[in-house]
Amino acid sequence: MNAPMSNLSDSTSRVHFHDLKPTPADMRAEVLSGLALPQKRLSPKFFYDAAGSRLFDAICELPEYYPTRTEIGILRRHGAEMAARLGRDALLIELGSGSSLKIRTLLTALRPAVYMPVDISGEHLLRSAQDLAAAFPGLIIHAVCADYSAAFVLPVEHHEHPRAAFFPGSSIGNFEPPAATRFLKRVGEVLGPGGRLLIGVDLVKDIRRLDAAYNDADGVTAAFNLNLLTRINRELGADFDCGAFRHDAFFDVGQSRIEMHLVSTRPQRVQVAGQAFDFAEGETIHTECSYKYRVDGFHALAAEAGFIAEQVWTDADALFSVHCLVWG
Repeated sequence: MNAPMSNLSDSTSRVHFHDLKPTPADMRAEVLSGLALPQKRLSPKFFYDAAGSRLFDAICELPEYYPTRTEIGILRRHGAEMAARLGRDALLIELGSGSSLKIRTLLTALRPAVYMPVDISGEHLLRSAQDLAAAFPGLIIHAVCADYSAAFVLPVEHHEHPRAAFFPGSSIGNFEPPAATRFLKRVGEVLGPGGRLLIGVDLVKDIRRLDAAYNDADGVTAAFNLNLLTRINRELGADFDCGAFRHDAFFDVGQSRIEMHLVSTRPQRVQVAGQAFDFAEGETIHTECSYKYRVDGFHALAAEAGFIAEQVWTDADALFSVHCLVWG
């Protein structure tokens, strides 16, 4: 499992693949239990089938959707400072093998000794790792197929380099705050004393800016949200009428979070995997939360998990932030 792959090019032979055999999500069980709740829910992890992934990539290019381009801008402007904080001879763990542009920006500045992306999708992970190996000659990559949101042990025992982790995209905002604290604590335990975490965090801002980002004029986010029903129809034999639901996203000031919902536009009954679910007109399925933080509020959450805030970088308009946290 730990040996380089054979019969491959020099770049690909520098990719080591570790399959920790993450338990696949039981989509049927989770969908049925979520739809049985008084406030119907569907997990956002089911957004990302092939069509959903393409739609999310399109969302990131929208003029209204500031997070991706703003975070990349921060990484480009402050990459050298971030590299100095993380240490140039680090074992860099990326939690989620996501935006190629973001990790390439950081790898260019940091030049770590070892890069270790962690992702639940083995095929996507391996393809991304091979592309990066070709782009960064000499970089040793240990790709780990695992569910980074759950407890797991990384294959790092034989690496003596300082440990650092990268968690971009404000994915921490998709965790409820208690779960975010637990997740950060697990990351800290993997990093060990003195390990550093570079993490992207979306900030509280003008509500009109947030509303536009999640209700774009072209309807791409709406299509992304509704595609979840299309996937359930295809994979679970459901009969959702996607035309009888509409997308809704709004900022809950009290919770400091964007909520995404699918709203039933009429009374209806839906069959999913042999079970019937009734919807009243206006009843919703809650599909995602995205928490927005103030800098001091996020630092308090990180401190509860055992991290010390070392430095924070923001854009000129304070839309987004990237934090360097130290464990222990």
